[in-house]
Amino acid sequence: MSDVRRRDGHRVTSYDVARLVGVSQSAVSRCFKPGASVSKKMRARVMKVADDLGYQPNAIARSLITRRSNMVAVVISQQTNLYYPEVLVQLSQRFSERGVRVLLFTLEHESDIDVLYNQIFQYQVDGVVEAARLSGEQIDLMEQRGIPFVFYNRSLKDRRVNAVCCDQIEGERWLVNRLVESGHETFGLISGPEDSSVSVERTQGALERLKELDVKSVTVVLGDYSYESGASGLLELKNKLGKLPDAVVCANDVMAIGCMDAARYRLGVKVPDELSVVGFDGVGPAQWQSYDLTTVRQPVRRMTEAAVSMILERVEEPELPPEKRTFSGILVDGGSARLA
Repeated sequence: MSDVRRRDGHRVTSYDVARLVGVSQSAVSRCFKPGASVSKKMRARVMKVADDLGYQPNAIARSLITRRSNMVAVVISQQTNLYYPEVLVQLSQRFSERGVRVLLFTLEHESDIDVLYNQIFQYQVDGVVEAARLSGEQIDLMEQRGIPFVFYNRSLKDRRVNAVCCDQIEGERWLVNRLVESGHETFGLISGPEDSSVSVERTQGALERLKELDVKSVTVVLGDYSYESGASGLLELKNKLGKLPDAVVCANDVMAIGCMDAARYRLGVKVPDELSVVGFDGVGPAQWQSYDLTTVRQPVRRMTEAAVSMILERVEEPELPPEKRTFSGILVDGGSARLA
């Protein structure tokens, strides 16, 4: 602790720093605000004196002045997968670069969102990134409270909302096209949770394209995005069909990995020689040599940058109209599927 602080017994404030540097308190505040307009020379002088005095900005006091908490809530479901830790890291980094902190709220199921909302409101967050489904009533409540929010990787068809999405349907159509072009005739689909809008879109996208291509043999079983449900889903498909399909389309990579392991180690089936498996997301393990999964990789960096920009723009300008940004995924032709 500095001599100044020990001598008078009071907490060092921005006024003390400003007085010693010979600048205004607002100039001191700008030096501690990421991205603020201030010269390198000025910032160096202020930081030197602040360090000597042991000064640190008071985030709570600043929020009372600016009427902003500089906190954003991120809501996700525990039923999501390995893909979301990467999303959380990217969101946290992007917000931190702008001096904003992330509060994480998790749901066991997307349909449990009501339980969390009182907690979110208590923290007076400046905005919310929603990686979960909201009802019309919940959206009304957010709008009434004036809290900007952005849906991450999901949207609503019948209401204008801020959303950043990967084109789920386009990605599934790519996967189905590649499999049908390569001669696959019987298909199994392992969907995700029924209350997940992402799972619904992916499953519908695959089913619609298979119908368009006049594929007759299509069987769907329900999964929950987990590794275990990918494995059990393959066994369920085998029981329903009396044999394995030519290809299994999984609603995410984690289930696809579980499906591959069940095929190899429980059924003694060779992947991709005897069974093709595809997923969706582009998680890290999908790229491991033992899986080399055929999948659609989501452009996480671009999507998180868009989500952060959309939230902060609406914190500054609440009257901005709703906006939707849709990103194409990247088709990855891996070694888990027989592709022509």
